[in-house]
Amino acid sequence: MKSYELIIIGAGPGGYVGAIRAAQLGIKTAVIEKDKPGGVCLNIGCIPSKALIHQAEKYNAIPDLEKMGLKVDTSEFDYKQVFKKSRLAAKKLSKGVQFLLKKNKVDYIEGEAVFIDKKTLLVNEEEIQGDHIIIATGSRPKQIPGFEIDEETVLSSTGALMLEKLPKKMLILGSGAIGVEFSHIFNSFGVEIHLVEMLDNIIPTEDEDVSKELEKAFKKRKINVYTSTKATAYEKGDNGLTVTLKDKDDDEQKVEVDKILLAVGRDTNVNGIGLEKIGVELERGNFIKTGDYYETSVKDIYAVGDVTSSPLLAHVASKEAEIVVEHIAGEKTEKKLDPTLIPGAVYCEPEIGSFGLKEKEIGDKKVKISKFPYKAIGKATAVEQSEGFIKLLTDEDSGELLGVSIIGAQATELIHELLLAKDLGISTEKIAKLIHAHPTLSEGLMEASRMSQGWAIHV
Repeated sequence: MKSYELIIIGAGPGGYVGAIRAAQLGIKTAVIEKDKPGGVCLNIGCIPSKALIHQAEKYNAIPDLEKMGLKVDTSEFDYKQVFKKSRLAAKKLSKGVQFLLKKNKVDYIEGEAVFIDKKTLLVNEEEIQGDHIIIATGSRPKQIPGFEIDEETVLSSTGALMLEKLPKKMLILGSGAIGVEFSHIFNSFGVEIHLVEMLDNIIPTEDEDVSKELEKAFKKRKINVYTSTKATAYEKGDNGLTVTLKDKDDDEQKVEVDKILLAVGRDTNVNGIGLEKIGVELERGNFIKTGDYYETSVKDIYAVGDVTSSPLLAHVASKEAEIVVEHIAGEKTEKKLDPTLIPGAVYCEPEIGSFGLKEKEIGDKKVKISKFPYKAIGKATAVEQSEGFIKLLTDEDSGELLGVSIIGAQATELIHELLLAKDLGISTEKIAKLIHAHPTLSEGLMEASRMSQGWAIHV
């Protein structure tokens, strides 16, 4: 029987990063994966969707080219070629993960793992043992009654990524990151989009000002947005699908589309791996309960990423796995991620980057709110990307950053300067006085910090 110091179930962003970090620390490691290395994010999630977004941005540039007198004939446009580029990106990176695992001498085992006992897994009808085991099995698209995913009529995010031909009209249920990103992608290529959200604002986990700014931008692009609205049923007909929508006043309307994309969240992959056999406790439904260093209720068995109740983000899974293996190796590490230091990123147009406190969460805290518009940033105006703002929530007395929300060009990149400042305890006073190159979008961070100090120059 093969034995390892560490076995990781799942080779997604948590699994493969944890395996490589473990190998770097001298831990004999195996990683088990039933599908492809890289997990959902790399193969059917973040990476291919960003490849689509990149192509969408190119396509969106056509009207600007035409304003300069260039004639662009789109009559032969073939979305299948866009699809192929996204699959090529995913394939390259998946092979890259395999190479990195091999380079770091991590044993990669294809198959499904089931616990026999607290130290033993059954994989491909063979038993393997591990001193420590990390569960990193991830998640899958959530189903809702009446809108069961069949990948023909009702698509999951996977089905949407695999489309080789675009529908003329699509209804998207759920306006979280997945919903708004696909709204952006398909609208860019001419699909009529109907985006439905049961809560009061789209992208509801973000700051309310950000939600309203994105909704304004979407409506400007003729994306149909329905908030405080539920889809109650749909019918198939000769001309496609008729979806019934009901708002908070119980008023109904019918929308005709060709396909429905279900983007209402994800379910954990915890069933069928024998957790109940070894006594791993669950919480809040199907999330694995974890304590310090992401250890489960069973000693030496850990869980990271989407199977836990932490934010369902690839970078969270990766960092949690690093914490676990560093703890196993006896390295000094944090016990758990600080939730106020987790960056969120949404890759629609305009982009969204955020961390920490949102205005609706202030309560009785003494907080100063500073909101600097992109249109006051020279670079943003020069490159015709002046939509959006940088919003800082700071402690009124100390100037400490409590939360940041950015909506605008390159927001997902810009957010990290302020995140680092937050992590290091750097106040907005220091950021305000730090010289930033001109012209750059980063100047907006400096100006927002100056605004929080009461002396913004360009607004």
